[in-house]
Amino acid sequence: MPQRSALLAFVPVIAMAPFSLLALFILWVPVSFWVPFVWLLIGFAATGPLLFVRRFQVLVLTPILGARPPTVGERSAIEPLWREIVEAGNLRHDHYVVRILPSDELNAFACGGHLVVVTSFAVDELTTPELQGVLAHELSHHLGLHTVAITIGHWLSTPVVLLARIGVFFENVAIAARESFGKDSPTIDAITNAAAVVIRGVSWIFTAAIRGGVALGNLVGHGSEFDADRRAVRMGFGRELASALRRVLAAHNTPRPVGWRERLASSHPSARTRVARIEALLRHPAR
Repeated sequence: MPQRSALLAFVPVIAMAPFSLLALFILWVPVSFWVPFVWLLIGFAATGPLLFVRRFQVLVLTPILGARPPTVGERSAIEPLWREIVEAGNLRHDHYVVRILPSDELNAFACGGHLVVVTSFAVDELTTPELQGVLAHELSHHLGLHTVAITIGHWLSTPVVLLARIGVFFENVAIAARESFGKDSPTIDAITNAAAVVIRGVSWIFTAAIRGGVALGNLVGHGSEFDADRRAVRMGFGRELASALRRVLAAHNTPRPVGWRERLASSHPSARTRVARIEALLRHPAR
């Protein structure tokens, strides 16, 4: 079952790959006289692995996420719990890095191949066992290779997103040109209108690919969450994680995050369902 979940996590990556190649090809056309397409592919493929380099994630990805190193007080609260989790999984202590996201939301997530990010609110408000359960769950995402698939998917979607944004820009330019000059010239009106329609169509294809990838990722994400919960239970932190999820249920009326964090949250099944499944695993460990 865990192996199946890890494989399913790569389904959105496979679905995004052809759109990524097509977007790269379209972006390459204006510079095709100077840069061979194969060079562009090699450069794109060569820069992607940087996302999995621990030092790159710490120095570059951490500030992009808006996270920071733990304060002295946060470090003293996290390090003993983290040491127990790492030892329970027979892992290297320096392989993963915990970072803090300043936020008043009760949240945590794993990203890249090494980062575990937890909000400052979670560190301050969760009890020691609850925080340990959350950290164990997020580490389990790394162990299940869920973050590898997500990171690759985000990298493949980069040219798709870029092309979609360029398409929106040129569509707006065409509309502005039609409104400015189309009234005086039927020819300009027809040309700019046709250009806007074509650009809108191309942009729609790539925008739909992005939305479809997000939706597919969310469906797969449910299995990844259950898999991470199962691993946390097997590591011995099931009761702690269930307690933290009950805290989420108690704070159900808290406003939902927006932007990229909302995309992360949308892949999570309900906390109530997760608590029920964790309690069943605790009662019947062999399942």
